[in-house]
Amino acid sequence: MNKIILLMVALLAANSQSAAAAPTPLKLGIVGLEHGHIEFSLRGGALAPAGGLLNRPDVQIVGIVDTDQALFDSYAQRHHISPSLHFRTIQEMVKQAHPHAVLVFTAPSEHRRIVEECAALGVHVMVEKPLAISYEDALAMQAAAERGKIHVLVNLETTWYPSNTEAFHLLQQGALGPVVKATFRDGHRGPKLLGVFGPEFLNFLDDPKQNGGGALFDFGCYGANLITWLMNGEAPLSVTAITKHMQPDLYPHVDDEAEIVLNYKNAVAILEASWNWPFAVKQMDVYGRTGYAKTIDSERLEVRKANESDGQLMKGHSLPAPDDDPVHYLSAVMNGEIQEGNSLSSLKNNVTASEILDAARQSAETGKTVALPLAK
Repeated sequence: MNKIILLMVALLAANSQSAAAAPTPLKLGIVGLEHGHIEFSLRGGALAPAGGLLNRPDVQIVGIVDTDQALFDSYAQRHHISPSLHFRTIQEMVKQAHPHAVLVFTAPSEHRRIVEECAALGVHVMVEKPLAISYEDALAMQAAAERGKIHVLVNLETTWYPSNTEAFHLLQQGALGPVVKATFRDGHRGPKLLGVFGPEFLNFLDDPKQNGGGALFDFGCYGANLITWLMNGEAPLSVTAITKHMQPDLYPHVDDEAEIVLNYKNAVAILEASWNWPFAVKQMDVYGRTGYAKTIDSERLEVRKANESDGQLMKGHSLPAPDDDPVHYLSAVMNGEIQEGNSLSSLKNNVTASEILDAARQSAETGKTVALPLAK
């Protein structure tokens, strides 16, 4: 009998420890379904490395806000989402479902309004890239976050690339010397030729009032974000840019090609953003005084150091949590486990990136180099 009792006690203790070890799911709301990246985030992939939002134990989706009933219904049918999760407003969702944070998948022009609403309600926010369509909006979002004492983060696919982090670490370790030049290539065939996005996404991508621009903002944001990270938050002295309309029949209202040159005190960076390339590319070349790192894809990079005759192909180390996934990172920041600093997801970094993109748009429109900082 004593053995049976001891066994039962042991089983109860084991079950108790198992329950205690299981993390409480992060209660997330989703605001907007227009941004096509929501599809990949729901089902998993590069934008959700740890798995789709609807099928992971550390996440509980408690509500989805979108005023377009037909759009919600299409996602609900495709992903087996309960109609009870649909809300018309952020206030309604927060009042009834009590999310810890919201993930935003609207047109970028809506980000400021949403952040200001969430800040007033004390709800943390992660927006899909880019942060904002203007420097003015970025500063307003920063002020709202400070007033509401909330975190505002940005999700960019390249944040979760081991190859980029490996190059960053090489720079931080001094293995390449200080940065003197960096080139960023980000683009694809163009959203309409890809044929994978719904009309709601294509509509705002071709609207400068909703998207800020075309390829300039859609893909220029990656390089602006990455160079600000590599330069430890330093902003350029000036920005010079040109934009082109190579496919005016497809994109009559916005640019589909952008070349942006950033002039730093001791370095130069070139951002190449395109909707005209034959395939998807997200690469960066970083040249230091004693070596270079060239990322080939999300995992591989070529590294060459001084006195080496050839570059060495290597694979970036797998990223440890919470730096491996947007939800892991969001949760860690909210819980005070890590500080944002100048991280790729940080508000500070992306405010600077917004200033760069705003200056690039002004430069392309006027044909002149734009000095930073921009007027506040």
